[in-house]
This record gives sequence, C-alpha cells and structure tokens, in this order.
Amino acid sequence: MRWKAGSLLLSFWVAACSSIGPATVSRDRVDYVNAIGTSWERETLLNIVKLRYGHAPVFLSVTQVVTGYQFQSTVTGGLTASNFTAVQDVFGVTGVATAQGQYTDRPTVIYTPLTGVDFLNKLMTPIPPSAVLFVLQAGYPADVIMPIALDSINGIHNESKRVMRHAADPRFNRLVQLIRNLQLAEAVEVRIEHSKNGSETSLITFTSNQDPQAKAESAEVRSLLGLRPDSQRLAVYYGGYSGKPDEISMMTRSMLQVMLELAAGVQVPQSDVSEHKVNPGLVEGQARAPQTTPAVNIQSGKTEPTDTSVAVQYAGRWFWISDTDIRSKDMFGVVMLLFSISDIGFKGNGPLVTVPANG
Repeated sequence: MRWKAGSLLLSFWVAACSSIGPATVSRDRVDYVNAIGTSWERETLLNIVKLRYGHAPVFLSVTQVVTGYQFQSTVTGGLTASNFTAVQDVFGVTGVATAQGQYTDRPTVIYTPLTGVDFLNKLMTPIPPSAVLFVLQAGYPADVIMPIALDSINGIHNESKRVMRHAADPRFNRLVQLIRNLQLAEAVEVRIEHSKNGSETSLITFTSNQDPQAKAESAEVRSLLGLRPDSQRLAVYYGGYSGKPDEISMMTRSMLQVMLELAAGVQVPQSDVSEHKVNPGLVEGQARAPQTTPAVNIQSGKTEPTDTSVAVQYAGRWFWISDTDIRSKDMFGVVMLLFSISDIGFKGNGPLVTVPANG
C-alpha cells in the first residue's frame, strides 16, 4: 500500500507577519535627529560664510520626513513519503524547501525654501526681548546671550563689527558682567504678566537677596540703566531708550543681523580682500586685538580640516569651527537656539516623521 502525505507548507519564518516598526524607533529617531541637526548647523555656517562674501542667505527647512519599511518573506516546502509494505520493504521521504526575503526602506525628505513672509518673519524680525529674558532665566550666561542678541539696552550700545561702531560702550560690558553675577547669585528673575485684554508684559525682577554684594550690584545695574534706586519690578520692551525710570528698553537684533555680525569675523585669505571678493575684516594670519576677537571663531583653509565641531565647503575653501574651541561652540549653539525661539509669525510646521512599517 502506498500513500502520499502531499505538500506540507512550512511557515516558520514569521517575521513578515509581525510589525517591525517598534524596533526601528530607537535607532532611526536618534539617527534622524543627528542628521537633521548636523545639516542645520552646516546650513547656518554656510549662510554666515556666504554673507561674508556678499551673497544672500538661502535656507531650506526640513518640513517632513517620511520613511516606510517593508519586510516580505516566503517559505515553502514539499514533502512526499512512501510507507513500509510486505511487498516493498522500503520507507522513503523526499522533499524540497525554498525561502525568499525582501527588505525595503524608502525614506522621503521634503524641503521647503524659506521665502517671502516666512523669510521676513524668521530672519528679519527682531528677536523678542521676552525670548532673550527667558534664555537668561533658563541659565544661559548673560555674557554669552547679551553680546549676541542685543544692539543696545536703555541707550547703552553693544559693539558692532558690521557697521562703523566697533567698540562697545564700556557701560554695556560692565552691565553684562553685573547681570551675569546676579544670575550666579540667583538675584534676578524673569516673569510674564497677562493683562485682561490679552497682552503680555515681560518683567525682570531683582529679588530681595540679602547678599551685600548682590545688593550692591543690583544698585549698580539700576544706576547704569537710569532706573529708580528702589525699583524692583521692571517692564521690558522692544525699542530705543524711553527715558522712563521704571522700564527697560532693548534694541534686539534680528537673526539676519546676528549672522552679519558673525560673518564679519569669518577668517578669509588676504587675496580675497585684495581682489575685492570680501570686505576687509579678520583675515588669515591677522593679529587680533581684544576688540576684534570674533564671537564665533570661524577658521578657513584650502584643505579639509579634522577635529571640527561643524565644517562646510564654499568657493573652493573649507570653513569650520574647531571642536576644541569651547567658547565658539557655545556661542554657535546659542545662535542655533535663537533661531529656534525667534520665529515670530513663522507658521511653518516642524519636521514630521512618519514611519509606516508593514509586514
């Protein structure tokens, strides 16, 4: 007697039937954050260099990231058996098995150029004074934030490398140091008050710190700013100095102004200056006086650098920030932070990561 077992389907490869999405999150989320962050830094550095060479900045926002994963597998097997009989003392088994697998990863990145109203609001609108105050409240040092973000405070001017006014008013540097000291002493706070009509008022408050040094420094801040000696809660507004003894007026910079300030300090070869490709400023090999030290030290050279925090190639040269220059890295990090919080009226959506994973 002979019988046939028929075809036996072996579906032990079950990966195609289970979701692979969760396994990709821990890897891809970090990878995309690193990739987008690094490209954003390089794009910002590139535009600073372009401004140094007299070209307009161009930004492409990453508005959407869609990545789809698909894993398909097929396993088949066939088995034929012949049993033992009295006539034929034979038992045999024959079979065949095949397996196929296919993995597909199709990422799609959508870019949107920053133009028109978005460009105006993102790059040319002054940074809100409230944003500057909140960055200070978050613990960022005043001697990092204020020199980058402010043109003046109550008529006391910061230095500017992009206009003829080079040196800062000595009172500005002193004020920055005093506010930094008060930060460390926890003697200054920031508040936002909402009125009934929905408007917001930014306030800076000198707390009742019993430290004699903090008291003396708070009094010196009031004196420098032309405020009443007994003022504690001070409203902060954007604009030129009003002369009022109970408010602080900040002339903040736009992000375009911040980039122009940094561009003025980019190191370029003397030959580019001689050929009128760039305006005079810091050049390679130039001795730097303290007042000409750039906020962010952006170096340049003909060969690709090593040990860099961020680097970009432009017009046949490399421009970079050294990974060992912690001050420049901190300053550049603040610039990136200001980009994130200064988009007044900018309605574009942030990057959307969609990960459909089917099996």
